[in-house]
Amino acid sequence: MARKTLDCRPYERLYRTAEAQQGYFTARQAALAGIDPRNHPYHVQAGNWVREGRGIYRLALFPPADRPDLVAGSLWSMNRKGVAQGAFSHETALSICELSDAMPHKLHMTVPPGFRRSAPAPNGLVLHRGNLDKADIESRQGYRVTTPLRTLADLAQEGRFPPDLLRQAVREAVDRGLLRLSAVRRAVHLPAETRRRLEKLISEAGS
Repeated sequence: MARKTLDCRPYERLYRTAEAQQGYFTARQAALAGIDPRNHPYHVQAGNWVREGRGIYRLALFPPADRPDLVAGSLWSMNRKGVAQGAFSHETALSICELSDAMPHKLHMTVPPGFRRSAPAPNGLVLHRGNLDKADIESRQGYRVTTPLRTLADLAQEGRFPPDLLRQAVREAVDRGLLRLSAVRRAVHLPAETRRRLEKLISEAGS
């Protein structure tokens, strides 16, 4: 009688998914890979997976993530189709891009106006509702972040960010080639007043 062997393909598929997300994955992604949801508790108890939140897991033997909070937050924002709805923005995006000396104590994420999620938001996550163009978003390993242009536009528009830190961030972005006057002028999807303020800040940075 032929000996029954373990089908490793579902675990290989899950690994490829988790690898692109710094070792993290959702229960839905595990099920789509072919792993029976009834077996998920077993993998946690056996030490194969680490439960990081409601429906969010991490491969126990995967190398530690650089920013596990960003990956977990992005997975939390996924819709029913498994597509992340949120992009880290505002002060958090400044920190990711290493612009200015701002040290945010909370994570800031922009989500669509109609965004809804049944699971509670991770601790310290601040949601901003707004529409982002594809040109406003950069993809990183396991999460998305707004571009320097969109990030600075959001902070300039809200007006709550310290002006000296905003000027510093604009100056650094210009010096590093991350922000150009021509790009601001082409960003017609942004409010005209916001673009004018950014143009002024860029001019001041070059003086």
